[in-house]
Amino acid sequence: MNKTVLFSNNHLLIAVVLLFGVMIFFSCKNRSENKEETVYKSNVKHPEWVKDANIYEVNIRQYTPEGTFAAFEEHLPRLKEMGVDILWLMPIFPISEEQRKGTLGSYYAVQDYKNINPEHGTLDEFKHFVKKAHEMGFKVILDWVANHTGAGNTLTIEHPEWYKKDSLGKFISPYDWTDVLQLDYDQPGLREYMIGALKFWVEEADVDGYRCDVAFMVPTDFWDEARKQLDQIKPVFMLAEAEKPELVVNAFDMDYTWEFHHIMNEIAKGNNNASDIDKYFIKVDTTYPKGGIRMYFTSNHDENSWNGTVFERMGDGAKAFAVLSFTLPGMPLIYSGQETGLDYRLEFFEKDTIQWEESSEFHDFYKTLIKIKKDNPALWYDGELKPINTSDPKAIYAFSRSRDHNNLLIFINLTGSQQDFTISDTAAPGDYVDLITGKKQKLSKPGSISLKPWNYLILKNEN
Repeated sequence: MNKTVLFSNNHLLIAVVLLFGVMIFFSCKNRSENKEETVYKSNVKHPEWVKDANIYEVNIRQYTPEGTFAAFEEHLPRLKEMGVDILWLMPIFPISEEQRKGTLGSYYAVQDYKNINPEHGTLDEFKHFVKKAHEMGFKVILDWVANHTGAGNTLTIEHPEWYKKDSLGKFISPYDWTDVLQLDYDQPGLREYMIGALKFWVEEADVDGYRCDVAFMVPTDFWDEARKQLDQIKPVFMLAEAEKPELVVNAFDMDYTWEFHHIMNEIAKGNNNASDIDKYFIKVDTTYPKGGIRMYFTSNHDENSWNGTVFERMGDGAKAFAVLSFTLPGMPLIYSGQETGLDYRLEFFEKDTIQWEESSEFHDFYKTLIKIKKDNPALWYDGELKPINTSDPKAIYAFSRSRDHNNLLIFINLTGSQQDFTISDTAAPGDYVDLITGKKQKLSKPGSISLKPWNYLILKNEN
């Protein structure tokens, strides 16, 4: 009797141990499988045309004396010749007069989401512009303000329940933006309306997508649903003014690199150095969804008007940082007037026409960078980046880009003094051509290079 009980208990113990082991095995196996299944990546299907694209921000108000679509059309051949792909138009909608800032108000204080600011033209004139741009090979995206409306937007009367309010029931403004009122995305009616307005411009004017203002302040699930519905009309391109990784998982093709932009500004001031770029990418590699696109820039409307021109912030390094923005994995941005060397801050609430000069220095500079990017798949947004070790990593940012059988080496002197440095054997020795100047450059093993202040090389192997 006792032996039987002992025998049964021993078998029971063995069975429990075996069962526990099996459970651990499958638990570990499932965790391993789930880890592979939940790799942080973008699920967005990018339009084919973004692979080698650049984006150009159009400030319609300040672009010409007229400030109209028709007047801007006259610049399309020049931009086409330069190689521009995507035209991002700052908000083109009527601007609220209530609590308006300045004489003309902020582009981002929208009064009516389904109409055109009469200062720029009519709906028919806008459609004509989009059609002509498409015929010339451009893509057109609109600047969309979903987080807030102008203080005088018709929705404040028709749907006051769609706005956030303070404890006294009064509308509230985000930050110190006193000309706009904060929307409340807990209201399903607002979501339906806003998606309908986004669809309107795709269906009515055939626009190709949106740059979405302060997208991080709007719930991610709203953007996810908006993207899904827009793609049912046509494949669109979506840019988030945000640095919030979850936004590029299902909703947006691309977002901003604000942190990197500030690193460049600080390098120009001498507060940071080239080695901080590697630290940044180590961080990005662990936090950013694989397959998402980053937008690099040396200027835009906010930076130019509020923080200073590229020359104020980056000084003699302006071109060096532009080369960096064109050669990193992602998409480069050019702001209105940068191709003419815009060296003054444009007014934001007043008329302040860009002074187009005859100098072709910056036009040719950007044209060259655009051509290099298009001609070399290694520089497309998904080309692989690998750091190259040099004897002076604080002064020189050196890296390779590769895709398929296309390989480039990039060396940028991010200081105001000449740098003589050696490179490691990770950079292949051989005969190269500098794609910027067309000059020959021979690399030996380990090899040495000399770069003048703020100078750069984009090298392609001739072998």
